[in-house]
Amino acid sequence: MPAHPKIARPALSAAAGLASVPWICVAAALVLIAAQVTDNANARIGMISAGALLLVLAGVLAGRAGFGHWRSQQLEATTIRLMQDDLDSAFLTDALGQVRYANKAATMRFGDCSGRRLADLFGSFLANPHPFLQRLSHGAHLIGASKEDVITRRGHFRLSVVVIGPALRLWRMDDLGDQAIAAARQHDNLPLPMMTLGPNNAVLHVNVALRGLLGRRVGCIDDLFDDLPLASGQRHMLKTAQGPQPVIVAVAEGWGGARDVYLLADQRGDGPRFFTAGWHAIEDLPIPLLKIAPSGEILGTNRESRQLLRITNTDGLKLTDLLDGLGRPINDWLREAFEGRSGRSPQFLQGRGQSQDTFVQVTLNAAGGTADQHLIAVLDDVTELKSLEAQFVQSQKMQAIGQLAGGVAHDFNNLLTAISGHCDLLLLRHDEGDQNYSDLIQIHQNANRAASLVGQLLAFSRKQTLQPEVIDLRETLSELAHLLNRLVGEKVTLTLDHDPALLPIKADKRQLEQVLMNLVVNARDAMQGAGDIRVTTQNLRLRQPMVKDRAVVPAGQYVQVKVIDHGHGIGPEKLHKIFEPFYTTKRPGEGTGLGLSTAYGIVKQTGGYIFADSEVGKGTEFSLLFPHHDRPERPAALVEPMRREPVDRPATGVVLLVEDEAPVRAFASRALRLRGYSVLEADCAEMALSMLEDPALHVDLFVTDVIMPGMDGPTWVRQARQARPDTKVVFISGYAEDAFSDGQPQVSNAIFLPKPFSLNTLTQTVQDQLAESLPAA
Repeated sequence: MPAHPKIARPALSAAAGLASVPWICVAAALVLIAAQVTDNANARIGMISAGALLLVLAGVLAGRAGFGHWRSQQLEATTIRLMQDDLDSAFLTDALGQVRYANKAATMRFGDCSGRRLADLFGSFLANPHPFLQRLSHGAHLIGASKEDVITRRGHFRLSVVVIGPALRLWRMDDLGDQAIAAARQHDNLPLPMMTLGPNNAVLHVNVALRGLLGRRVGCIDDLFDDLPLASGQRHMLKTAQGPQPVIVAVAEGWGGARDVYLLADQRGDGPRFFTAGWHAIEDLPIPLLKIAPSGEILGTNRESRQLLRITNTDGLKLTDLLDGLGRPINDWLREAFEGRSGRSPQFLQGRGQSQDTFVQVTLNAAGGTADQHLIAVLDDVTELKSLEAQFVQSQKMQAIGQLAGGVAHDFNNLLTAISGHCDLLLLRHDEGDQNYSDLIQIHQNANRAASLVGQLLAFSRKQTLQPEVIDLRETLSELAHLLNRLVGEKVTLTLDHDPALLPIKADKRQLEQVLMNLVVNARDAMQGAGDIRVTTQNLRLRQPMVKDRAVVPAGQYVQVKVIDHGHGIGPEKLHKIFEPFYTTKRPGEGTGLGLSTAYGIVKQTGGYIFADSEVGKGTEFSLLFPHHDRPERPAALVEPMRREPVDRPATGVVLLVEDEAPVRAFASRALRLRGYSVLEADCAEMALSMLEDPALHVDLFVTDVIMPGMDGPTWVRQARQARPDTKVVFISGYAEDAFSDGQPQVSNAIFLPKPFSLNTLTQTVQDQLAESLPAA
């Protein structure tokens, strides 16, 4: 192995601690000298101990600095051995860009580089290297490495830098000039005029066909066009030796921000043709192009357009056979483009036949003389853009449906509260022997069924009321196993497979059971009542965020639940729709389409994620991810249960009831008066505050709706509490408890009662709130 060249080795940051060692030793000596002259024995012992500690500290710093210096030398030597025979120019510098070593390739290109700065070396081909190098250094400082391409008149280069130590940087310069030269030669052989532009619109290369047309040298795009910027597919006026000439511009992205610009003929009259190349010259252009007759017939294509539209032969084909999606006849659009009435505005079209999943942006330009009238269509593949647009529209649609579902559910909860509440009032006056009793029971049961459906809508919109608790999924599934086995039937085998060290999660146990039942029932239906269903649980640690199905799962510890079946599976065209409300893959009458949307809402409201993977003919796998709960709740201390007043005994107290829905207010006020409370009614927050302005008015409890026209419940309660701080509160709402969070501190001494509620639930809640504040009878 050849000997390493001798290079300067200034002290690195790891040895910076050596500078402080002499001062620490001096301080230690002074302390020890002072210890010898002092008469106090305790002080002498303290000083000797302090001096010894200072000497130990000096030794540690010296050893650490020496080890760091030795380690840096080893790293530097290893790097030099690796880079010395690199075919590309490589430099080892300090953090400030001063060269400590340059390999053979760098020495042959730049001469002796030792002790010089990179900015001085790169100044031979970069006009202003300082900002460029600073940008690369800053990027490497942030993420450890950085690279960037640069195109100049002298060539195409790629510079990269890697941080390999506290004060060491490895720089490499890859010369991509061979690729640029090969591309230039290929362009020179092209009979179609073209040029290559740099990132700043500098003209880097002009092929032979364009040089002959211009008759002069150009340095910037401003020397060629006045109507800038250039737009692919649009007509621009080119400054030629014969005067301005109309051309159609086609732009293709190149290396390092460069662009290849191809110029297509655009002559409408019978004037001189400055393009000698025929249509065959565009065959190898990297831009999809079509030549179209005014009638819509395809007259010519190039390789890129055939690959984009997935066609091999265009004989007898028209544009309407390949593209669609204008919403009106394409021939009308072609006629307007030929007559110059369309403004040459691009249109987004969708492919037909085999290319129906392809979207293109098409720009039309009229070309040719009176004997050869045709249109040139420049195509741009926008399939990815349209896919993102479709995803955005879908997310907006789902958000709108969620808002609609939440609003409808809120209104229905008010109606159901009034229906079931007045039904409870009627049941108080009818016993089982009454002929109307059975009818009232039917009304009550159907109101409860309607409340369950509303709960599903709220689950989808993530505004339902959850009661989360710390649960062990193994216990939950074990308790649910008997019911699941009954649901799947005798011909289906249900297998539960648990991680023995499964972590706890925090979720609403009842709602989570509903999710699992929905998934298992769907798996049973997918296998037509016979087969195997596996439910597995395991701990899953994500060390990096996971991206799946347009969702990003943050890194962390999760509990994963999988429900796996071997049914007929779901096709890819349907898989992305299965969580939409009212969408079902079952036959009419076999499903409502709310099961999976409800499961989706419950899982998302819990803070988890749900994914579906399926393959037709092999089965479906649903995966649920829940964040693990790392703070298990402490078991509540055993206390004597508080003695509550029986419901059938009269109660005392003044209740201010604030509810904007008249039927709900009428039911609640009657229920509370029947119980024995004095009830004051208000239909809005402003009316309630007006009533409370009377200081002689005594109120023990506020019962208020949350969402009301004008001032909402929490806002008016906070104002009222300023004069009546000890008054307790019961909030009622058709939304979830956290759906009305306004960013303000929570109201103290308040509880939440979700709608719809029954007569007994309302009276018991009010009684519990007043139990501690009212004096004993």
